[in-house]
Amino acid sequence: MPRVALTQAAADLLVQLTEVHGPLMFHQSGGCCDGSAPMCYPEGEFELGGSDVHLGDLVVEGLVKPIGFSMSAAQYEYWKHTHLTVDVVPGRGSGFSVEAPEGVRFVVRSRLLTDEERAEGPASSTTMW
Repeated sequence: MPRVALTQAAADLLVQLTEVHGPLMFHQSGGCCDGSAPMCYPEGEFELGGSDVHLGDLVVEGLVKPIGFSMSAAQYEYWKHTHLTVDVVPGRGSGFSVEAPEGVRFVVRSRLLTDEERAEGPASSTTMW
């Protein structure tokens, strides 16, 4: 079962950002509550570690390569009962995330998994958009 998805607005922005930066990746930053944000980096510019959890690959129409989405295991403990949707909103995000110069920022919207989704087990490796 996919645990992470994209809105159309986020998918459209990722196509534009990939044209500028090449293949991309997401890492949900640590932090509590409002301090946690999906950070988008050129693939390989953020070093994933052994304690990171890969939630899935976001397949975006128009992109050859899916965009991986990961977070730390500690962060995953807080989010493991939720489905995440990456969206984009106007505003200033982190200067390290590639969308920052565009005057927008990625956000994650979450909802609790349904009983049926929980019964399906862990995340699958691919999320289609």
